[in-house]
Amino acid sequence: MRILAGLIAIATLALATPLSAQEVAGDRALGNAKAPVTVIEYGSVACPVCAEFNADVMPDLKAKYINTGKVHYIYRPMLTGVQTIAVAGERLAECAGNDRYFAVVDAVMRGQKEYYAYGESDVFARPTLLKIAKSFGFDEAAFDKCVMSPTGLNTIDTNNTKYLDSGIHATPTIVVNGKPLVNPDFKTLSAAIDAAGH
Repeated sequence: MRILAGLIAIATLALATPLSAQEVAGDRALGNAKAPVTVIEYGSVACPVCAEFNADVMPDLKAKYINTGKVHYIYRPMLTGVQTIAVAGERLAECAGNDRYFAVVDAVMRGQKEYYAYGESDVFARPTLLKIAKSFGFDEAAFDKCVMSPTGLNTIDTNNTKYLDSGIHATPTIVVNGKPLVNPDFKTLSAAIDAAGH
């Protein structure tokens, strides 16, 4: 019920012109940088609707478009959901490095089923996040140091403010060659990509 209410609320938002439809410094990307279509996801590892998009849409998006060179995919993290979890999960992905960034994002999103089972609190999330961190080679001290990096925290906050100022107020917002869609299913997203590629 909570997720459905969230979908209804975000579907009514009017979006301003998003930020650059091209990759900029600090973006995390997959696929062919010269692909005719750029898909940007504004998402959050702590956002339940983003986790659903990650589970239900991303596998098909990767198989049909990203892995075949038809789409250049860019992920831009925001701080929706429980903000402290969003920050910790994003920082962990960043500290894991470019090669493992998306694997950590996926793991943290899938971990929501475990850490939100007890309520939306970072207290419940820490054991799950630490378990994920350890699976990527971090001990507890390294995890804490990563998450609390002043530079990293400042960058996340600055970027989140920039995305909000550009008109992105719902996650996941998917921008296809500059045109925003709020939480599309794969059929809707595929149609938008195909139209943009012609």
